[in-house]
Amino acid sequence: MTRPPAPPAALADAPPERLAALRWVLTDIDDTLTTDGRLTAEAYAALDRLHVAGLRVVPVTGRPAGWCDMIARLWPVAAVVGENGALWYAMDHGARRMRRHHVQDDATRAAARARLEAMAAEAMARVPGSRISADQPFRAFDMAVDFAEDAGPLPLTEAERIATVFRAGGAMAKVSSIHVNAWIGEWDKLAGLRHLFATLWQPLELVLDQVAFLGDSPNDAPLFGAVPLSVGVANVAPFLPGIACAPAYVTAGAGGAGFVEFAEAALAAINKKEETQP
Repeated sequence: MTRPPAPPAALADAPPERLAALRWVLTDIDDTLTTDGRLTAEAYAALDRLHVAGLRVVPVTGRPAGWCDMIARLWPVAAVVGENGALWYAMDHGARRMRRHHVQDDATRAAARARLEAMAAEAMARVPGSRISADQPFRAFDMAVDFAEDAGPLPLTEAERIATVFRAGGAMAKVSSIHVNAWIGEWDKLAGLRHLFATLWQPLELVLDQVAFLGDSPNDAPLFGAVPLSVGVANVAPFLPGIACAPAYVTAGAGGAGFVEFAEAALAAINKKEETQP
């Protein structure tokens, strides 16, 4: 008989030496950095403190290309992976140039969009109360059906019904804490990160001992499974029974407060290491 996976340990139990070795912090945005749909001053300050300390912060999100362009330009981050791995943007502030990677060409995207729109219409007809996400006009690759941001909120069972319609139509579909994101192609957050690391730095697998990932929902499962120092903020709890890969650790705080909790723990471990070095 297969045993269920062990529940996440408390972040307070994470080895300090592991936190002190960090060079990259990867983080989801919605309900991981944000709280009740807003980026708090405390969470943004924690981002900046990590950046000032020399860590490369990379948001890894289901949010659209248009948002990612702004985030890469204005936030204290090294790069952004968006639309669940379909793209990444990295701003070179010295050269005043945005580096962009898109996983599909324009013709392929256009053909996929028509199919996704038809599937979305079917899904919304089957699940009353769902709607196209308000950020859809800024998306390049996927279709987002809202069940808990501006719509509903509907239960997760209804989100899974939406996802089932897309999957039956040949699309990939992932459930976040607010949207069902669907696309036609073979990628996810992990694939997008691998391409980013290989292009800008070095293969992700070679530096996993220097990487942490924070998330909160089922579409974060590929990274929970791939990154040993994976952290769920407290509001991941409702998803744990059905999630493909659980995080190794969980914060006491939810949303942005959980991110702040992680940042403070990481920075404390780094500062202690520096103080004890000869």
